[in-house]
Amino acid sequence: MRIILGSASPRRKELLGAMGYEFEVLTADIDESYPEALENEAIAIFIAAQKAKALLPYLNTKTDLLICADTIVCLENEVLGKPISPDDAKLMLRKLSGKTHEVFTGVVIQNQEQKNSFFDRTAVTFKNLYDSEIDYYVDHFKPFDKAGSYGIQDWIGMVGVEKIEGSYTNVMGLPTCRLNEEIARFIR
Repeated sequence: MRIILGSASPRRKELLGAMGYEFEVLTADIDESYPEALENEAIAIFIAAQKAKALLPYLNTKTDLLICADTIVCLENEVLGKPISPDDAKLMLRKLSGKTHEVFTGVVIQNQEQKNSFFDRTAVTFKNLYDSEIDYYVDHFKPFDKAGSYGIQDWIGMVGVEKIEGSYTNVMGLPTCRLNEEIARFIR
């Protein structure tokens, strides 16, 4: 079986590789906007499905398996996407400081005959972050490709996250335990 990861994310590549799978990477430049009526996990699944739709023509055989994902950060029903500037990143982290937010990853897994989509949710609680910590993180780690302006595997995750409820790898961008179960369903 040929597995295709429809993502340029270094974290998703790292996680899928750590799961023991050999895979190829294909990406598609898609519009990541979504209908206003969607909320939380529905947004993540919608964007993952848009990625899969764009890459579906690259599946060559019935055994090719495509995996696409999208991760969003929600704070009190506000979606915090990828920051557009250092100031935007710092603003997002100030919003997250001292609060619990939710991370949703939507995943679409499909071959030419079947398709499944699912999501995972993780609650992440940040301690009260000092402005100096936020400035240091943004200036040194440049989290501009990360939803919510942070990577839990980065420095800020080590010093700023008080607790998580749910999958750690989901926060990184790929809920590996659930994904492994879904891949097994396609293999059987």
